[in-house]
Amino acid sequence: MESFRRIIEGIEAEGAAALITLVETKGSSPREAGARMVVRPGGGFHGSIGGGELERQALEAALAELAKGRGPALSRSVALGPELGQCCGGRVVWRIETFDARDSASLATLRAAEHAGPFVALAKQTPDGRIARRLQDQALQNGAEKDGETRESFGDVVTPVYLFGAGHVGRALALALAPLPFAVRWIDPRAQEFPKLTPANVAMVAAADPVAELKGAPDGALVAVMTHSHALDLAIVAEALAQGRFPYVGLIGSPTKRARFVSQLRAAGFDPGNIDRLTCPIGVPGVEGKQPAVIAAATAAQLLMARG
Repeated sequence: MESFRRIIEGIEAEGAAALITLVETKGSSPREAGARMVVRPGGGFHGSIGGGELERQALEAALAELAKGRGPALSRSVALGPELGQCCGGRVVWRIETFDARDSASLATLRAAEHAGPFVALAKQTPDGRIARRLQDQALQNGAEKDGETRESFGDVVTPVYLFGAGHVGRALALALAPLPFAVRWIDPRAQEFPKLTPANVAMVAAADPVAELKGAPDGALVAVMTHSHALDLAIVAEALAQGRFPYVGLIGSPTKRARFVSQLRAAGFDPGNIDRLTCPIGVPGVEGKQPAVIAAATAAQLLMARG
């Protein structure tokens, strides 16, 4: 989640916003330290710190703080079992910060850093009880980390996905990957097949030579192939396997299609071990149904597993 973008949107829409952060976890916890939620005065929110009674009470506290107006940060240490009746059994510390238009300049700086990718900020409580942050690179330029500062990581580490094919399943998969930690490069030579609008993490590429797109793909990218042409599918799969840089090369199709492609790859001189890296059919085993949304859900789960 892009926390600072959501905070700014909340201020622009409703005049204020709150940030809930799990700053510390001990033992079993429904979410890790650093999990966050952004809450608006009207009750809308983005993100999660783990659900259940923990999240309900934190949301209520955030709304109460917003009703008071911008003020000092509020922290609370909670034993999940004895105090909340949750079976996790651990202890967490959450913190609530409130923001309004007076924070626009600092939020804009943090939003810009967040938009550029994951970053680290150094945070410290000020005499008025609020939390001041400065970017890590600025801190390094200014010398050593100061007393009382803690490091906070923001932004999602995303995995690139090269999605070939803008047909029904390609569209469904682009939507299925929208809320997940992926940066999707969606490729098809037919520009007219792309929708007018796509999720923020999807870049549409009308490429005259889709196969050539793989040359610019970063190491570790995941490749999903589902074009309108079996010949194009084969060319993309062959190039992806030949490069040997992609941990997942998935091809839509039946076992019969896989057998045909395997035969053609062998005839082209591919090593059997390399051919074995081809995932076809795509999607986690056991998910039945050929509807595009079902295939997309099963494939999204498989991509999460391949992401590691």
